[in-house]
Formats: sequence, structure tokens, C-alpha cells
Amino acid sequence: MARKKVLVVDDEHHIIELIQFNLENSGFDVLTTDNGEEAIRIADDEAPDVILLDLMLPGIDGFEACKKIRSNSRTSKIPIIMLTAKGEETDKVLGLELGADDYLTKPFSVRELTARIKAVLRRFEETPKEAGKIIRCHDIVIDTEKHEVTKNGKVFELTLKEFELLKILAENKGKVLSRNFLLDEVWGYDYFGETRTVDVHIRHLRKKIEDNDRHPVYIETIRGIGYKMK
Repeated sequence: MARKKVLVVDDEHHIIELIQFNLENSGFDVLTTDNGEEAIRIADDEAPDVILLDLMLPGIDGFEACKKIRSNSRTSKIPIIMLTAKGEETDKVLGLELGADDYLTKPFSVRELTARIKAVLRRFEETPKEAGKIIRCHDIVIDTEKHEVTKNGKVFELTLKEFELLKILAENKGKVLSRNFLLDEVWGYDYFGETRTVDVHIRHLRKKIEDNDRHPVYIETIRGIGYKMK
């Protein structure tokens, strides 16, 4: 089996060395850079399997780098794990809204980092167990084969996680799905991550598919439990 390639982006060189040493010992190939501009170029040239992206970078910061990586069709599907400072809740939320798949708060253990990477990769490597099909929810049409969502003929640009969230909610119309269930089904891990991750992605999804995201008509919040597709 080919070794998976990880791009590590951090301006603290001792952190890069620590991550590189441990990931290489765990069987990964590792690319490194200390700035956002170079990260964008490497992502486009090398197509890594996953990117570890620190938010606080000189020049182009992690937020801007994430936006540019997501806007490039060649790199838009690469999983991104954000590295954030301790307690910076706003940074975590913004990172997720820009398209990050997960985040880790510094300081973190190498063991947890490796587990997060493997969890993200497992999720992206899974092959669909069903043939492509069409799911309809009112005027929203989900084409699972094309990975395309339309509403009255308009195509929505959804991230992979947004698409998977919408798909699983649509497949379970009328059923209340807990945050923990959605976290496990869409992100593919049991206790890693936080249910806040689900809330952020639901909010971002609503902004795209709802006429008025303050008064959603498709995805209903069930207070204290989770969400359901009406």
C-alpha cells in the first residue's frame, strides 16, 4: 500500500520537526513549510492526502490559505486539519466555516494527532456501498453519484462534509439525529472532536440552501438533541 502524504504547515520549526519525526515513524511521507503561500503551492503541486494547517502564519495566514486551497478545483477535496491556539474558540469556528474538516488545539499529543489524521483519511477513503441515487427533499435534489445538490435548478457549492451532512439528514427525513450520531457518521470517529463541529457545519449548510437561514425550513434544530430534515 502506498504511503500517505501529509503536508505540515507551521511557523514553529520545533513543532514541524516533532510532527515530522512522529508521522514518518508512523508510516507517512511528510512535506513541510512554514508559510501559507508556500503551502498553497505545495498543495497544488504535490496533492497531499491531508494538510495540517496552523492558523497563525506570517504573510498569508491559515484562514486565507484554507480559502485558497478550497477554491482551487485541484485541491478543494484535500482534508484539512486546523491547528489552533488554546482557547481560541472563534478561530476554530471560522476555520470550520472556511472548509476545514477538523481542528486540534495546541498543545496536543502526537498520539491524538496521528489518530485524527487516520480518522480523516479513513473517511475520505471509504467507497460508497450503494449505487448512485437521487434523493429529493421538497425542491432540493441530491444526486449521490455526481455529488451534486440543486435547488430549483441552481447548483450549490458544498464542501464534502456539508454534502454528507445533508445526505444523511435527507436519507432520514423526519428522524431526529443526534449530534454525536452525525459526528460519528460524517467525521468517522467516536470521541475525537466536539459536537460543536456539527453545529458549525449545519449553520454553514443552512446559509447555502435556505432562503433565510435565520428561519430554516429544511433542517430543524431539536434543542438539546440534534437535527432533523423536515
